[in-house]
Amino acid sequence: MTPEPPARRPRGLRALRGLRKPAKKRPAPPPADATSDRPAAPAPTADTAGSVINAALYRDGRRVSTHDTLADTFQQLRATPDTLAWIGLHRPTPAELITLASEFDLHQLAVEDALEAHQRPKLERYGGTLFVVLRAARYLDDAEEVDFGELHVFVGRDFVITVRHGGAPDLSAVRRRMEDAPELLKRGPEAVLYAILDAVVDDYAPVVSGVQNDIDEIETEVFGGDPRVSRRIYELSREVVEFQRATRPLNGMLENLTAGFEKYAIDEELRRYLRDVADHALHTTERVDGFRQALQDILTVNATLVNQQQNAEMRALAEAGFEQNEEIKKISSWAAILFAPTLVGTIYGMNFDHMPELHWGLGYPFAIILMAVVCTSLYVIFKRRDWL
Repeated sequence: MTPEPPARRPRGLRALRGLRKPAKKRPAPPPADATSDRPAAPAPTADTAGSVINAALYRDGRRVSTHDTLADTFQQLRATPDTLAWIGLHRPTPAELITLASEFDLHQLAVEDALEAHQRPKLERYGGTLFVVLRAARYLDDAEEVDFGELHVFVGRDFVITVRHGGAPDLSAVRRRMEDAPELLKRGPEAVLYAILDAVVDDYAPVVSGVQNDIDEIETEVFGGDPRVSRRIYELSREVVEFQRATRPLNGMLENLTAGFEKYAIDEELRRYLRDVADHALHTTERVDGFRQALQDILTVNATLVNQQQNAEMRALAEAGFEQNEEIKKISSWAAILFAPTLVGTIYGMNFDHMPELHWGLGYPFAIILMAVVCTSLYVIFKRRDWL
């Protein structure tokens, strides 16, 4: 019996605390009156069939049976030696994962990660079981955005279990590819792992192309002055960062996996296939890193163009304000010039009886000359000050 870690309390799968490792993996079915020290696995729930996407047994690279439930798969696997079980699940229930953990001796921490999802890409080995977390991606043309999914893979001596969270990747295509190449499939669970890795990395190519097209469109919008481009740059930058988090750990994971293949004497041909996947992953990582730098440069250029546009608008406003001030000065100058004769005419238009100038013979010419002199003087003054 393997003791459970005393200081670790599972966050989402506390029922695993009662699991015991079986003394022997998948023994032959005992007689009806025999007893076993293996704890009874929880009975599959009603939604088990809905979570099991595909469960099949393979021998020498060819499918020998297909099952709709985990219980049928386990029963046939025990009764059929030298077979490989390939089980595909989509968002399984805790009861299903407990059943799998009991049957295949999966580590408690790995099962907990597979249940909770939202894990970073990683590669862990628990005894004879390899646990791989991958972040798959696909490009949605209609929405022009990247959709990320999460895939957990358990690889053992004679089993492969995939737990998928999200729409990507399409593992049915991987299964068809492997079934069409029995010479590759009969190389064992590591060949299935290679095919899954290859599919995930190959699915990055359309995403890279889609993001590149988005960046090209953003560059056009930036220089076209589209006011909505800043928001699009921000949203695409977030997707690129998420894409970077999905692809960057792959290089180290594949290196560690290659080292493990050598340690466990895995077929040399599989190592060549794996190196090809590593090359594609490295190329994708370099492209994604370039996208992030390109978006940073575009954001800088966009900020510069926005500042230039704002400066041009401020300059135009300043020029408009200056022209308005000039017009106000002209209006004020003419108003002052016209105010002088209006003032004189208003005073003498009051028709007072005791105004000396009313009975003066030169009063009228004097008033006209006075108004003309005042108006002329004001005009000269305003003209010298460039108000007119």
